[in-house]
Amino acid sequence: MRIDYLTLFPEMFEGVLNQSILKRAREKGQLATRTINFRDYANNKHNQVDDYPFGGGQGMVLKPEPIFNAMRDIETTPETRVILMTPQGQPFNQKLAESLAEAEHLVFICGHYEGYDERIREQLVTDEISVGDYVLTGGELPAMVMTDAVVRLLPDVLGNQVSHEDDSFSSGLLEYPQYTRPRSFEGHEVPDVLLSGNHAHIEAWRHEQALYRTYQKRPDLLETYPLTDEDKKIIERFKR
Repeated sequence: MRIDYLTLFPEMFEGVLNQSILKRAREKGQLATRTINFRDYANNKHNQVDDYPFGGGQGMVLKPEPIFNAMRDIETTPETRVILMTPQGQPFNQKLAESLAEAEHLVFICGHYEGYDERIREQLVTDEISVGDYVLTGGELPAMVMTDAVVRLLPDVLGNQVSHEDDSFSSGLLEYPQYTRPRSFEGHEVPDVLLSGNHAHIEAWRHEQALYRTYQKRPDLLETYPLTDEDKKIIERFKR
């Protein structure tokens, strides 16, 4: 995968891209990244990238020229996903991360100030995405969050292809509880079923626990999850 970041603060990406899974993905050649300071494409005396909005109003708006010029300097294909980070966008979730992980090339446009000239949104962008119903200073932090969520889904990045399949949201449910050694810790024991060696019982327990956690913490997810008749019986037991 190749990812380009259009940003006014390219140094913000250095720490994230040079640590942990993202660093290993780059070292193994599974991920190539480039940060592009679109101020370099302003083509005016003071490298100005923003201006006052027509019609009046608060704040400054990003001008179209620097973004358009920077995009012309990126080698794209018809399949390139150009992502505008905006609180008005589609909420980011695991399914969207899985969709983006299928792309070979992503471009993140990370803005600042009050907003974007609408022509950027209309002419350049394929996806408008938000990481939550709140406003941040710029698009850099959301782009980093999305990069981490997407790149870990690429083949062989985690080492074990199934490592992410049991993650919360991947199956539609929250993840079941996990335990490791010691078996007994300060009077708290690991559930016996996990030590039984009976894989069918273990899988049944994990599924039931995933259902319970989802019912307890995110019941809204159950509205779209394909519940079996047995699942419904389990949930009724929780309710009682």
